[in-house]
Amino acid sequence: MQLFELGLTPYQQAWDLQREIFHGVVAGEGDDTLILVEHPHVYTFGRGADMANFLLSDEKLHEIGAEKFEIERGGDVTYHGPGQLVGYPILNLAHFKEDLGWYLRALEDTIIQVLAIYDIAGFRIPGRTGVWTGDTNLEEKICAIGVHTSRWCTMHGFAFNVNTDLSYFEHIIPCGISDRGVTSLEKILGRRIPMNEVISRYVEAFESVFFVNFEETIFQK
Repeated sequence: MQLFELGLTPYQQAWDLQREIFHGVVAGEGDDTLILVEHPHVYTFGRGADMANFLLSDEKLHEIGAEKFEIERGGDVTYHGPGQLVGYPILNLAHFKEDLGWYLRALEDTIIQVLAIYDIAGFRIPGRTGVWTGDTNLEEKICAIGVHTSRWCTMHGFAFNVNTDLSYFEHIIPCGISDRGVTSLEKILGRRIPMNEVISRYVEAFESVFFVNFEETIFQK
C-alpha cells in the first residue's frame, strides 16, 4: 500500500486526489492507498442527507470561514476542520474481504486501538456507525465514518477528533443524531495531542487491523 500525508489541505483538493486514485483502483491500475489529512473548516453532506440537520445560512457559513460540499459518501452531514485527523482508505476489498460490514467494523477497530493507547475505552453503539466514548447514556462520538463503494472499491472514510474545535459541531446535528454529543482526545485528556504522534499510532493500528505494510509515504502539500 501507499500512504499519502497531506497535512492541512482544502477539501476540494483532497477530494480530487481521492477520486483520481479511486478511479485507478476501480480500473485495476492503481495501488491500495490511505490518505491522511486535515481540512480547513468544511461541512460535507452524504447522499440523502437531511438538510434540516444543517443549521447555518450561507451568510453565516461565510462568516465562520467554512465551506460546504455535497459528496458521494453515505451518511448525513458532518464537520471537518483543523485538529481533526481525516482518513480516506482507497482499497479494493477483493484484496481484503468483500464485505462492507466487515470493512466498517475494521475502520472502527483502527480507532479503538489508537484510543486504547491513551487509556480511553472506545466502543460501538449498535446501529450507529462510528466510535464512541463515555459512560452509558452519556456516550459521545469521537470518530465519524462514512464511505462510498463501487465494484468493491472504497473511498471517503473516517473523521477522528484529536484537537478539533468542537464548537463547529454546534451548527449541525452531526450525522443526524440529536441525542448524543461529540468529543475529542483533547477534551478527554485535558491537553493537546501532537498530530504527528496520533498519525504514527494510527498508521500502526491500520497496518495491524488490515494486515498491510506501507511501502511508501508521500508527503504532499
